[in-house]
Parts: sequence; C-alpha cells; structure tokens
Amino acid sequence: MESLKEKSCLVTGATRGIGRAIAKTLLEQGAAVTICGRRQDAVDKTVAELARETAGKVAGKAADVRDHERVAALFKFVDERFGGLDVLVNNAGVGVFSAISGLSIQDWQYTIETNLYGVFYCTREALPRFGTRGGGHIVNISSLAGTNPFAGGAAYNASKFALTGFSEAVMLDMRNENVRVSYIMPGSVATEFSGGEVSGLDWKIWPEDIAEIVRMLLQMPVRTLISRVEVRPSRPKR
Repeated sequence: MESLKEKSCLVTGATRGIGRAIAKTLLEQGAAVTICGRRQDAVDKTVAELARETAGKVAGKAADVRDHERVAALFKFVDERFGGLDVLVNNAGVGVFSAISGLSIQDWQYTIETNLYGVFYCTREALPRFGTRGGGHIVNISSLAGTNPFAGGAAYNASKFALTGFSEAVMLDMRNENVRVSYIMPGSVATEFSGGEVSGLDWKIWPEDIAEIVRMLLQMPVRTLISRVEVRPSRPKR
C-alpha cells in the first residue's frame, strides 16, 4: 500500500461537501493538503477547521477554476507552501438544471467552464510538476450523469460526459509517464450541491464514502491503476 505521508495534494472545491471530506481524509493520512474555493473567507475558515480537526499540514487559496490565470497562481502557491505537487483531486463542480428551452447562455458557460475547463486548467498545471517529482496521480470527481443523461441535465450531462472522455484520454496519454489518472462517478451524495440543503442522509452516499474511495485509489500499489469507479447508494429511495 502506497503511503501518503508527506505527499503534497491539492483538492479543488474543498470548502464543503465531498472536497472537504477528501481534504480531511488526506490530512489524516499524513499528506500536506492545499485547498481552494471561490471565496477567501470560506477557504480561511475551512483551513482553520481542518487544522484543528487533524493537526495536519493544510493551506488554502481562493481560486475560481474557470480562470486559468487564477489557477496558475494557485499552483504557484502550492509550490511555495509545499515545494511541489504529487496529487491533484479535481473536485470543483457545479450543477445548473433546466430544460434546454430555459437554459441561459450564462448557465451553460458557467457549468461547462467549471466542470470541464477547470479540470483542464488544473491538469495542465499539474502535469509538468509531476514530471519534476517522477510521477503523480490525478483523481477527477465526476458523476453517474457522465453516462446517464436525464431531462433537465443538458449542461450538466454535457460537462460530465466530456469529463469522462477527457479523463480517459489523459490516462492513456500519461500512463507510461508514471502518472495515474482515475475518475469517480458518484450517484446521489448527501451534500449541499447546487445550493440546496443536505438531505437524504438515511439513503444517499456520504461525502466521507467518496473520500475513502479517493484514499484507496491513491494508496493502490503503483503497478495498479483503477481508472474508473462507479458509486451508487446501496438502497436508493423508492
């Protein structure tokens, strides 16, 4: 089992929900973790909480992953704080759900730019850093919506279908460069996604469950790559 102790990890969209749970789990494994979110106050609050909860090495910087210049600044921050990068978890994501007749250009751009462009910008920054470390691991948090279209999901489905293709292509590009690429496709998770309240704690997947899968992927022997993981509630609501 690969050790995460002293590994430098970046988790995007980590001020709440799945991202926060992933950051906490990595800290508990001894990794140094950088988090980002769109608002510096939320990032600072989460960093302080995680430091108290785990006594781990954690830092954070605000960054909207839709902005490639702010993404570049985020990665420079990681370099300055932890001397490089070993693991990138692309978790930042949004969901805007509407029938296509009511889907605005702004909502389309917001969804695609966050869920797809942001992953590309971060991946583009991570790969040369992995090269200087002799390898690395990218974990993309996708969705079952990346293979299962649904009414009202035109923008979200498009972004996650594209993320599936992107993840697999990058995996094939980099697998002989000691860079592993994995993507996780959860079903219903009990988070505040899309601005709603947390609900379904009795039947949905918990953020901590996804965090445990990320830990498992990162700690697999380097000879083995789990490239795709589909996750569903065991007993969905009827």
